[in-house]
Amino acid sequence: MRLFNSLSTILLSFLMFSPSSYAEEVHAAVASNFTAAMKDIAKQYEEESGNKVILSFGSSGKFFAQIQHGAPFDVFLSADQNKPDALEKAGAIIPNSRFTYAIGALALWSSKADFIDNNAARLKNGDFNKLALANPKLAPYGVAAMEVLKGLGLTEKTRSKWVMGENISQTYQFVSTGNTDLGFVALSQIMSKGHIKSGSSWIIPSDQYSPIRQDAVLLKKADNNAAAKGLLDYLRSDKARNIIHSYGYKTE
Repeated sequence: MRLFNSLSTILLSFLMFSPSSYAEEVHAAVASNFTAAMKDIAKQYEEESGNKVILSFGSSGKFFAQIQHGAPFDVFLSADQNKPDALEKAGAIIPNSRFTYAIGALALWSSKADFIDNNAARLKNGDFNKLALANPKLAPYGVAAMEVLKGLGLTEKTRSKWVMGENISQTYQFVSTGNTDLGFVALSQIMSKGHIKSGSSWIIPSDQYSPIRQDAVLLKKADNNAAAKGLLDYLRSDKARNIIHSYGYKTE
C-alpha cells in the first residue's frame, strides 16, 4: 500500500506540474505575406508560454469568408484593415481587440541576379516576359501593385504581361520558379534578418502606394481562451516587434 501511495503521489505531481497539463491551444488564421514572421513568433511564444499555436496561412479574403461562416479560428491576422473592421462592426470579435500588428512593404523582385537595378527601369523598358502581381480583388498587396503601375503610367503598357496570383504567396511562387521574370511581392517574402535573400529587387518607396496596414483581432470564439489573448499580447511585445522588423515590416 505504501508503494502504491508513493506512485500515486508521483503521478499526481507530474500531472500538476507538467507543461502539457496546463497548456492551451490557439488556432490562428494568418495572411500569407506574414508566414515567415509568424512562424518565428509562434515558435518563440510556444517556448515561453507552454501553449500550442496552430497556424493556417492563406488569403485574407478567404479567411474572412470562412470566419463569417463559423470557421473555428481564435485569432485573425489580416493583410489589411478592412476585413477586421468589418468583423468588428458585425460583432464577430472581442470588443477593443483590434490593432495594427504590422505595416507591410512592397517590392518588385526577380529571382535572377542583376535583373532589376533597384529602380523601375526594367519595368519601364518592358524587357521581361511576364509580370506577376496578386489579384487586387483579394489581396492588399495587389492593390498596392496596381497603384504603383498607375503612378508610373504603366498600367496599359504592361497589362498584356500580367499573371495574377490568388494571393501574395502564389504570386511569389510565379517569380521564384522562373515562370515570370519579375513580380510585385511582399518585402517580407524576400527579406530575412534585414537583408534580401536572393535575386534582385527594387524596394518601392512607400509614398508610391497606400499604406498596407495589417490588423489583428481576437474572435468571439476565443473569449475564454487565455492562450489566444496571450498570443496577441505577445505580438505587441518588443521581442515580436524585433522579429517583425527583421522581415521588412514597420510597426507603430
